[in-house]
Amino acid sequence: MKRRDVLRFLGTGAALAAGYGVASWLDGVVPLGRPGRMLSETRLGMGTYVSLSVVDPSQSRAEEALGAAWAVLDRLEARLTRFRPESALSALNSHGRLDGAPEDLTRVLDLAVFAHRATKGAFDPTVLPVLAYIEESAEAGRRPDPSRLEELRGLVGLERVRWDGRSVHLDRAGMALTLDGVAKGYIVDRMAEALRERGVRHGLVDAGGDIAAFGGKAEGLPWMVAVRNPADVESPLARLELTDGACATSGDYEVYFDKERLFHHIVDPATGVSPHLIHSSTVLADTAARADSLATALLVLGPWGEDVIRPHVSRVILA
Repeated sequence: MKRRDVLRFLGTGAALAAGYGVASWLDGVVPLGRPGRMLSETRLGMGTYVSLSVVDPSQSRAEEALGAAWAVLDRLEARLTRFRPESALSALNSHGRLDGAPEDLTRVLDLAVFAHRATKGAFDPTVLPVLAYIEESAEAGRRPDPSRLEELRGLVGLERVRWDGRSVHLDRAGMALTLDGVAKGYIVDRMAEALRERGVRHGLVDAGGDIAAFGGKAEGLPWMVAVRNPADVESPLARLELTDGACATSGDYEVYFDKERLFHHIVDPATGVSPHLIHSSTVLADTAARADSLATALLVLGPWGEDVIRPHVSRVILA
């Protein structure tokens, strides 16, 4: 099941037309009189489809930039995912301590701390023991035991994660981290940075709805995205114009563990169960990492959370 594939890239359909691992050099997608053509490519990564689109007069420069961005994805996903036993995050979760942690891991932890504080604890990556138990219960065809959920909730608390330089330590045995709600946005930001460093002036990175854009599609022409409506996939909640910035959407409708959808992939750190105050939250912010983590927290906070995160975002869309 795809994770939070909730934003659709609009305007040209180029991302889908490119197909898995196939680049398309597209004429006619940039208005007449605007320099450049679009190079677009889509691959699988981070549990979803990742699409890159750049507009540049030079095909060779565009190809080099895309290659650099894909290399960033491969390198960072291998370090930050919880789904590969050889990753740095998995090593930390397995042993409760990691010495020589990669800088990207501690940078993402810093971003998680920011989101944790900005949302009054609603964003907390230490919910993994609770989430893992919910997933295991679903696989076994049974409902989670409330007493076990409450027991596991005792392992939740970002304040129990400590790091100094490149040493990271989990204070209690059994603690574990999921960085799903911030690492994907961080990787998207780093991929966009790789495109810019190679001289691309107009680009967009879309990882299943975590989006970073820069330069617009052309001078004075923004990238267009649509926010999925949980109640009607044919009728977007909103259409957004992105020139320089990021957006992300979190929803309860893509990844869930029971037919009633009482248990989904978002866990309230305060209760140990999935929240049901809203169905989706979309956040526009300066970085995809910030949009990613704050959109996740809004699923926990509900409508009143918009006031909580407002100082850190440019727009919020709830459904």
